[in-house]
Amino acid sequence: MRRADRLFDIIQTLRVASKPMTAATLAEQLEVTVRTVYRDIAALQASRVPIEGAAGIGYVLRRGFDLPPLMFTADEIDAIAVGARLVRRLRDPGLQDAAASVLAKIATALPDALRPGVMSAPFYVSDGMAETPSGIDLSDVRFAIREARKMRITYADAGRQRSNRTIWPIAMAYYVDATVLGAWCELREDYRHFRVERIVTSTLLETRFPTDGGKLMAGWWAQIGPQAGNARPE
Repeated sequence: MRRADRLFDIIQTLRVASKPMTAATLAEQLEVTVRTVYRDIAALQASRVPIEGAAGIGYVLRRGFDLPPLMFTADEIDAIAVGARLVRRLRDPGLQDAAASVLAKIATALPDALRPGVMSAPFYVSDGMAETPSGIDLSDVRFAIREARKMRITYADAGRQRSNRTIWPIAMAYYVDATVLGAWCELREDYRHFRVERIVTSTLLETRFPTDGGKLMAGWWAQIGPQAGNARPE
């Protein structure tokens, strides 16, 4: 069992215990040595987890203490660390900043002994190959999706032919080599996909589009969603 898991389990065990638990009892449950339990208890106490007691007597978790709202197992911490690093490969500065902020908030909520598992996790993710868009702010796109706001874009297709479109942003698809915006296109009167690096200019409009209680998204998913990875952008 990894140390982060043991620390979590010690807190959980003491939290529900009806009487003091000796290091020997904890060691037996965790399948480690008594000396390891002593070290783990000391680490938790140093992290300001209110464990009281002494060797040979037993340990209790001070009444009224509960786990922080954000408490994770070691595997969950690994998932968070890897997920944040995956977000960093996207060419979306807003999401990159948000990922860093999430890690900082989680690290603040965790006991000191568990914090390195988030901030210094030895997991690395390769850089993506998607081009960085210059004609559109992807934070605006995500806002438009959330708020059902139309956007006006100038789009250059694969042959560099430009067209002006008013679109209803529905979904974003992040791939290693491209970022694609799924939308309803008023010009084509149909669902279309747009590679964001081909968007030359963009404007977030005040006009909202009808979502029809989710029917717009459902229609996109039924027609294109399952094959979104193979959809050919204009």
